[in-house]
Amino acid sequence: MSAPSDEQPPAAPARPNLAYWRANLVVIVIMMIIWAVVSFGCSVFFVEQLNAWHIGSLPVGFWFGHQGAMYVFVVLVFAYALIMDQLDKKYGVKE
Repeated sequence: MSAPSDEQPPAAPARPNLAYWRANLVVIVIMMIIWAVVSFGCSVFFVEQLNAWHIGSLPVGFWFGHQGAMYVFVVLVFAYALIMDQLDKKYGVKE
């Protein structure tokens, strides 16, 4: 039999941590919605309506399906990094 330990169980997470993770999840959900709308909406669901316009000689629906969605994804990655940097500073989270 082992001797009783004076160690206490870890404390429950503090409220600021919960607020930080909720803010993080909100950012992720918004980014995923934007990604889904651009990836599926612009290049699959609304392709016929977008093909009425052209970028250079390419229809916009085709352009979104082949290049535009990638550009939006790269912008989302940088936007997520900037937003999370601001949230880290707001909530005092350090790496």
